[in-house]
Amino acid sequence: MIVYIYDLKSTIKDYNRLKRNFYYYLNKYGYNQYFRDTKSVLVVPDDMERAMDSFFADFKKFVVGYKIRTDSIEELE
Repeated sequence: MIVYIYDLKSTIKDYNRLKRNFYYYLNKYGYNQYFRDTKSVLVVPDDMERAMDSFFADFKKFVVGYKIRTDSIEELE
């Protein structure tokens, strides 16, 4: 599985427009099913890597993102 951690970067004036646009396309393509409890982390299966990389490439000017490959995720209590 692959974990994407991202943060939107924009001026305060454009932030809301960017946020609406980013999440609109995330929902449109059905990637919203991969959200974790926070909206800045996506966990996707390995076969979705190319699609997610392409999605983030479309927003590379406005999003800072990191990709982590892992075998398991555990919740801390």
